[in-house]
Amino acid sequence: MASPGGSSRTPTPTDCIDFSGEIRKVGFPSGSMWASTPTDCIDFSEVIINQVKAYFNSYKAKRANKFIAYFQNFTNTYDTIENLKAKYDSALIDNRIVALAIATRPDCINDDVAKLLKSYSHKYYVWVELGLQTSNDKTGTLINRGYKSCEFTKAVAILNKYNIDVVTHIMVGLPNETNEDLINTINFLNNHNIQGLKIHSCYVVKNTVLANMYENGLYFPIELDYYLDSVSYILTHINPNIVIHRISGDAPKDLLLAPDWNLHKKWIINGLDKLLKEKNLWQGMYYNKTP
Repeated sequence: MASPGGSSRTPTPTDCIDFSGEIRKVGFPSGSMWASTPTDCIDFSEVIINQVKAYFNSYKAKRANKFIAYFQNFTNTYDTIENLKAKYDSALIDNRIVALAIATRPDCINDDVAKLLKSYSHKYYVWVELGLQTSNDKTGTLINRGYKSCEFTKAVAILNKYNIDVVTHIMVGLPNETNEDLINTINFLNNHNIQGLKIHSCYVVKNTVLANMYENGLYFPIELDYYLDSVSYILTHINPNIVIHRISGDAPKDLLLAPDWNLHKKWIINGLDKLLKEKNLWQGMYYNKTP
């Protein structure tokens, strides 16, 4: 897998040790449309240490030479600085780990957190993942995102100040969103100094507010062709220097209600590849940073 920080870095065989759910006190806001509400957790430093040791004692450790400690799910900067440091340190106990990736919410980034993350950069490549989903604050309120887009801007500015790379998540097909919303979101991102992008389709999982909307005819999932056209727009209009980390998110098979095509990643990858080749499209070909 290519280095997620920028195109100038040399790709190396790398794998992720995913600490999903192991370092958190709270997760997405209760009632989040696309995620079931997680439970609170106690301190997991010892659990993380054991998880790292178990990983390197398994066959998975033979798949690569270097590894990323990836705190993925929920809000991984929501705690005291002392507790956060203890949890991060618990993951960085093997010399084969070369990077630290922290996923969190924009409203849980401040100077103290950024200083802590920066302190690891002398030895590790560090980046922060922020979930924007959309620049439309009305949609943000509808999906219970819990923060405004201006807080994303503030978080990116703080991370930029400490030279910490930023990877952003966006979603295509959110309730009531139109092509204009997608255009506005890409223009919004192009006016921020971010280094990576993860693109997701909106899908419906059981036991969520979005599931209730879908079952009552208030939300209609997008079709695969619409998603492919949307991703091609994103790629052709996004800053060419931004690294694309993913073009599709994976829905849990046992929880997915719709759309069915989300389970077929090859349809998405091959369909997009075919579309880009047939229309001779490439990343950034229409990029134009707006004032």
